[in-house]
Amino acid sequence: MTRLTENAAAGPFADVKAAAAAAVEAARAEILELSHNIHANPEPAFEEVKAAAWVAEAIARHGYAVEAPVGTLPTAVRGRLTGGKGPNGPRIGVLAEYDALPGLGHGCGHNTMAASGVGAAIALSSIRDQWAGEVVFLGTPAEERGSGKEIMIGDGLFADLDAALLFHPGDRDHVEINPLASEDVTIVFKGLQSHAATDPWSGRNALDAMIALFVSVGLWRQQLPTHCRVHGIIQEGGTAANIIPDRTRAWFMIRSADQAFYDDVMKPRFTELCEAAAKAAGVEVEVEYSGYASTMKHNHVLADRWNANAAVYGIGDNPTDETSGSTDMANVSWHVPAIHPSLSITEMPTPGHSIEFRDAAARPLADEVVLLAATLVAQTALDVLLDPATKDAAWSEFRGGKASA
Repeated sequence: MTRLTENAAAGPFADVKAAAAAAVEAARAEILELSHNIHANPEPAFEEVKAAAWVAEAIARHGYAVEAPVGTLPTAVRGRLTGGKGPNGPRIGVLAEYDALPGLGHGCGHNTMAASGVGAAIALSSIRDQWAGEVVFLGTPAEERGSGKEIMIGDGLFADLDAALLFHPGDRDHVEINPLASEDVTIVFKGLQSHAATDPWSGRNALDAMIALFVSVGLWRQQLPTHCRVHGIIQEGGTAANIIPDRTRAWFMIRSADQAFYDDVMKPRFTELCEAAAKAAGVEVEVEYSGYASTMKHNHVLADRWNANAAVYGIGDNPTDETSGSTDMANVSWHVPAIHPSLSITEMPTPGHSIEFRDAAARPLADEVVLLAATLVAQTALDVLLDPATKDAAWSEFRGGKASA
């Protein structure tokens, strides 16, 4: 059942916003086909070849000048569209994600994020004669691992934007998020092989170090504040039971809602645990951090416009979720005014990164939410494109001024 209503739109610029909503509805089949194709062909971080191509082709059909790839990531996409009233105006980033989870597929619903971003881009193209400035569509790979947006920031792809907008599917509707600062950590212990029965004393056991690390982490959790998370898996544990393992490898993620605590306490302490485990087992260790995601700098000016647009469709703003993962959209929020609102694609509480959430991302309710999200992203973009005061207020808040439009 759709939550969209015909010709409905919040002011100001209600007529233009209604036209954007109508454009999303007119492109319904194209938008939902993209969502379902990406869902049926899950590709993990940095390997989103099909999804990136489909996204690039879709926005190109609607007038965007497309670069694919763009920057240093082979699966990053940029599309640029100048308004019919000229280039002198705000520059709005409309984002899309499309990577899947290894072994699970789209258990985070990124297919809906790609399709809604494309839908918003289509809507804004259909009414380009109504606005000045530029819409910059960014297809952003590797959110689940590797922090693709952080790489794209380094490539300069978020430079000179006045706002960045990206929807996320969830199990309830809310605008503000409190993601945890997070990094991936690859730990490799290196020892020496020997026969596990005839002369185990000749070896140096890399698996002993790995087990010691997991035990240390388990004990460490007792003293960690509740806003912290540490979790990991062993990716390599040895080759045979009768060989002392000379190499083991793990993938951990460490997180905290407190940026300073993460930087000053968690990260150095985790490195010390790795080094202590190596010393205890008499092996060497390599610790590599990657895929950094920060906490979020939420922009209330943009959020207020999203809420006003969403209210027309019966969508309220629920309190911020007390539990949170991490996202590289937070990194973007420290460079440009940004929001990352969530809309529910389920009828009941459903954890992300689960089979049930994966399946929900391709059901009829999710389809309607894709169209709704595309509409709301487009309408919020129009608030900035058509009203210089909104852009100025968003930047004033971002820079520490008064948060009001």
